Amino acid sequence: MAGPLSGVRVVELTSVVLGPWACQILADMGADVVKIEAPGGDSNRQLGASRHKGMAALYLTCNRNKRSIVLDVKQPDARQAVLDLVRTADVFVHNNRPQVMTKLGLDYAALKAVNPRIIYCGSYGYARRGPYGSKGALDDSIQSIAGVAMLNKLVLGEPRYLPTVVADKTTAITVVYGVLAALFHRERTGEGQEVEVPMFETMVSFVMAEHLWGMTFEPPLGPPGYVRLMSQHRRPYRTQDGYVAILPYMNAHWDVFCDVVGRTDLKEDPRFRTMADRTRNIDDTYAETAKIMATRTTAEWLGLFAETSVPINRVNTLEDLAHDPHLVETGFWKQVEHPTEGKLRTTAFPVNFSGTPAEVTRRHAPCLGEHTRELLQEIGYPPEKIDSMLASGAALAAGVPVAET
Repeated sequence: MAGPLSGVRVVELTSVVLGPWACQILADMGADVVKIEAPGGDSNRQLGASRHKGMAALYLTCNRNKRSIVLDVKQPDARQAVLDLVRTADVFVHNNRPQVMTKLGLDYAALKAVNPRIIYCGSYGYARRGPYGSKGALDDSIQSIAGVAMLNKLVLGEPRYLPTVVADKTTAITVVYGVLAALFHRERTGEGQEVEVPMFETMVSFVMAEHLWGMTFEPPLGPPGYVRLMSQHRRPYRTQDGYVAILPYMNAHWDVFCDVVGRTDLKEDPRFRTMADRTRNIDDTYAETAKIMATRTTAEWLGLFAETSVPINRVNTLEDLAHDPHLVETGFWKQVEHPTEGKLRTTAFPVNFSGTPAEVTRRHAPCLGEHTRELLQEIGYPPEKIDSMLASGAALAAGVPVAET
């Protein structure tokens, strides 16, 4: 059965993680995603473990269910091919600075001229109307300017980046819901539109959802920052043989926790009587909980709380996730056979649609330019035109991947 976006065509001019992962989400939901790459290919083709050059792990995890066409968009024939692809598309996604797209002649006005119904989505560092609008950005720079790195100073003593590309991936999800909303509007009205998704504004919105705190009010009723999250004691608890994550956060959870651990006296302690009390005294709350959790093994705590509603979990390593019993039982991990890369592990789509299920193995992550000829033929280019573009370097077709040595 086809996914919910079956019949939607997306033309993607993106690289690294933000754009490719956003478009992979659309592809997993059934969209026909055409990935336009420069002759050198997406930079992520070189990042991570690999069996062949240009087919590295980070590329493979962000580009399944797509077709690849290589176009040197600085050449007139290649730029025209982009416009001809857009004539057949519903959505165009790029993650270049808007000034670059204007210089290339691929801004919204140019694409709207050939397809007035196009949803044109640009995602880049900063909203173009602001003073940062011409600056480039990567994940670390956005973690810095959006306050994410400095949050870590409160608990680690110095600014630190999160060890995941949180700005790229959060913005990617924002791209997806922005595109879907624009498609829904077009379905009702017939109108295409431009959608701008700046990383800086996305991440400030993301961070300040909980951290605006006292600054929610004007004048402020206190400083920003959700105090529970900024406690130096907020971490997995050490047990006798490892770690455990337990959150007796809600009042009902706290009561059950105190009963199970045999510390009913804590219920009457004025520091801990209500959730508001525990939040005001969060360091004491965490410290008391830590003392208790250190008295038994991880397995003992998991067993004691297994039949309660108190959230409790083991603390997995990345390697543990591959064998997590819940993920194994739900079929989250998929093994696929790639025509050049052999057997690969990939994740399932996290959303379950009852009527239009997503599919993560519809197409393998393509080799560079694997579908160049196919896609140019689809937009009506005759063989001699395609051969001319390949000869001039305006386009590039796939060769056989070269094994890593």
